[in-house]
Amino acid sequence: SALGVPQEGMPESANGAAALFRLLAAERRLLVVLDNARDSEQVRPLLPGGRRCVTVVTSRHRLPGLIVTDSATPVAVDVLGPDDGTMLLARVLGADRVGAEPAAARRLAGLCGGLPLALRVAAARLAQRPDRSLEAMAAELSDETRRLALLDVEDTGVRAALRVTLQQLPAEVSGLFARLGRHPGTYVDRYAAAALADTGPAAAEACLERLAVAHLVTETASGRWTMHDLVRLYARSLDAGPAALTRVLDHYVATALAAMAAAEPGNEDCFPLPADFLPPAAVREFGDRSAAVAWYTAERDELTRAAAAAHAAGLHDRTWRIVLTLWPLMVWRVRDGWVPLLETGLEAARADADAHGEARVLNVLGWVLTEEGRLPEALTHLRAASALASRAGDAVAEANALLVLALAQAALGGLDEAAAGCERAVGLARGAGDRTIERLALQHLARHRADAGRWREALDTADEALALDDAPGTADVPRILLLIVRGEALLGLGDEAEGIGQLDLAAREAESSGNEDAAVRALGALLKAAPTPELQARHDAALTRLTTLA
Repeated sequence: SALGVPQEGMPESANGAAALFRLLAAERRLLVVLDNARDSEQVRPLLPGGRRCVTVVTSRHRLPGLIVTDSATPVAVDVLGPDDGTMLLARVLGADRVGAEPAAARRLAGLCGGLPLALRVAAARLAQRPDRSLEAMAAELSDETRRLALLDVEDTGVRAALRVTLQQLPAEVSGLFARLGRHPGTYVDRYAAAALADTGPAAAEACLERLAVAHLVTETASGRWTMHDLVRLYARSLDAGPAALTRVLDHYVATALAAMAAAEPGNEDCFPLPADFLPPAAVREFGDRSAAVAWYTAERDELTRAAAAAHAAGLHDRTWRIVLTLWPLMVWRVRDGWVPLLETGLEAARADADAHGEARVLNVLGWVLTEEGRLPEALTHLRAASALASRAGDAVAEANALLVLALAQAALGGLDEAAAGCERAVGLARGAGDRTIERLALQHLARHRADAGRWREALDTADEALALDDAPGTADVPRILLLIVRGEALLGLGDEAEGIGQLDLAAREAESSGNEDAAVRALGALLKAAPTPELQARHDAALTRLTTLA
């Protein structure tokens, strides 16, 4: 052997061979490389004991046991960047061939995700065909449905390496891995993983940590795990069961509804849940409005991807509901280009043959178009929403549509027409026994009457709406807006002190609850009545916070 032991002198047992190895290595200067180790137990018998020996262990796993018992120093090795990936291709294919197509070489490195094994397989395929261009190989790899197959040669490749790693994991961990392939977003948290696995967040997090140890997921931020693109493609190829996508979509619906309740307390529910809704074992809790706003801000793209995945899978009843859960963010960031997403939601509601959902999506779409100044389109959608809700006998949806239609009519100067629509909405809400919508309709009616300079009617209407407050003292959006109308109406009637007091109360409630839009409105009204440097500073600060939201 390399250490001078003849074959006949080799111990028969593994323990004996390990002891002899450590004895022979004790006085030597050795570099021992142990490649692709399965676990710490496999490595320990091969660790030399000499002080002049160095051991390098490579593994897809973190091997924390070696850190604890053998003073190992972990060194995380990331994937290769574009330059290093191109250099690896050049070592196999030659610098001239790679240098002739530098852009294609970098594209190849990107499609291989910087994984050395994937790059070597791609290079091996190109080496077998000297006449083939790197651009042609990159074009083939661009097809996600073929990428993993192209990154296998004989019994070596990305799929084979991942298969071996997965086989070493417990069933519940490998099962979650397969379901992660159905997740439509860019990362998962413990709640999304729990929904996919139909388990609790603690159990799901333990599985995610096992997957992270095996380098199948990476915790890129606290509580957020991502998958390498090729790993995700492999996960998608596995059997995840029929309900995995539905479970994670319903997780998003449940979480968004919880965030909505915290962000906009006092508002009505957007929609009833689907009959086959799969409730997650646990839903994230939001302690206050700011926590809900932060979640919406962080999750906007994930919710959009979830809606797209539901639409692509033909899960129309989930698609339009996920789109509607984004309405608080649409209110805060109304000019952020929501129309295409809402049009997807409208298409899904129609495919789902859900008149309630169609009317609600039409309503939100009409409001967004109104805010964008596209009033003719808005009126078309809003009139359709009102008529659809009326035919379906959905008084609440019809009242909602009339309120938004009134906004468009007011924007065109039709304040009397807008007020008439709001009065009709009040009647519909009362007939349905819905105090929340009645209060909202009265709030809109008070606003239109104030804008028309009908101060006494505006004040009386605002007082009537405030009397319907089921949670007095709670700084929800309708209450703050009613206080603003009340303050403006009192100023219009000549009661300056009381009017300024109401506007100041509205501004402070808006600021304390984190409602920057309402704060800007209230402080703007105050500045008109009693301008001061302190009010101007508060107004400017609220406006800055509003414009930097999300």
